[in-house]
Amino acid sequence: MFRQQRAFEIKRLQSGGIITNYYCTSACGHCLYYCSPSWKKEYMDRNILQLILQKVKKLGCHSVHIGGGEPFLNLDGLEMVVEVARSLSINVEYVETNSSWFKGRESALEILFALREKGLSTLLISMSPFHNEHVPFYKVKGVIEACKEAQINIFPWISQFYPEIDGFDDRTTHGISAYESRYGENYLARIPSRYWIHFGGRALKTFAKVYDTKYYGDIISVSRGGCSELLDVSHFHIDLFGNYIPGLCSGLAIGYEDLGESLAREEYPFLTTLYQDGIEGFLHLAKSDYGFKPSREYLSKCDLCFDIRYYLTMEVGVDSKELQPRGYYENS
Repeated sequence: MFRQQRAFEIKRLQSGGIITNYYCTSACGHCLYYCSPSWKKEYMDRNILQLILQKVKKLGCHSVHIGGGEPFLNLDGLEMVVEVARSLSINVEYVETNSSWFKGRESALEILFALREKGLSTLLISMSPFHNEHVPFYKVKGVIEACKEAQINIFPWISQFYPEIDGFDDRTTHGISAYESRYGENYLARIPSRYWIHFGGRALKTFAKVYDTKYYGDIISVSRGGCSELLDVSHFHIDLFGNYIPGLCSGLAIGYEDLGESLAREEYPFLTTLYQDGIEGFLHLAKSDYGFKPSREYLSKCDLCFDIRYYLTMEVGVDSKELQPRGYYENS
C-alpha cells in the first residue's frame, strides 16, 4: 500500500482563521462546520486564544481572519478576540458575519464603532442563497450601510449574488426552491461553479442531491495514495477548543500545541493513516478494527471519510482527540 515518505508535520502556517464559536443563527446548506442554533453557546476563551495566536505567530503567520459560527453572537467575546490579536501584533484581516445580529442603524453603529476602536478594519459580509434561507436580506443591507458610516471596509462574499437575492422581498427569507423556481431548476447545481465551496460538512449532503454519487469501490480505485491535502496551510482554521483543522477537513483535529512537531502514529492513528495510506487505508482500518461497513453511495472520498468518522464517533463511541469537536458529529 502506498505510504507518504515525509513525516506528518505542520511546519509553517501561511494564512488562516480563528473559529470563535460554532453556535450560529443559521444552518446553511454549504456550511463546512455544521454550524447551527443547536450548538452550545460556547465562545473563544482569552487564555486559549493567546496560546493559539502565539503558536500561529511562531509558525510564521502574522494575520488571521475571525469566523464562526456567527462571531457577533457574543459581542464582548468578539471585542476581546480583536483586542488580543492586536496586543500580540497579529493583524485581523476581517471578521465574518451573516448579519443576523442587525436590529437597526443606531445599534449597529454602536457595535461597529466599539469594534473599530478595538482594531477591526474589515467585515466579510456573507451574501448567498444559502444565507438568505435564514437571514432576511434587509439585515445584510443594513450592515453594509452601517459599515460605510462607521468607516469599516466591506468584503462582500459574494457580491455576484446580490442582484439575485435582491430580486426577492428583503424582509423575509427564501429557500433554495424559490431560487430554482425563479432562476432555473439547476440553480443549486450551478452554485459551485460561481464561487468557491469546499465539499465537506453540510455541503456533502446538500450537493449529493444534485450530483452523482458512486459505489465506494469506484471511489477507492481513483483515490490511491495518501491524503497530502492534510498538509495544506493556505487557509487553515483553529477553533475555540484549540483544534487545528488539517486541510479544511472538518471533524478532524490536531491539538494546536502539536503544531510544528512530527505527529506520531500512536497519538494520531487516524490522521497518520489518512496521510500515509489515504482513504483506502482508513477504510481498511475502520473495517478491520471497528467493523465499519459502507452503507450507501458516496459523493467523494471526503464523503466516505465522513461516514467512517461519524460511525466511529457516534455508533462505536470512539473518544479520540483526532475526531473533534464531538459537536460536529452530534449536530451533523
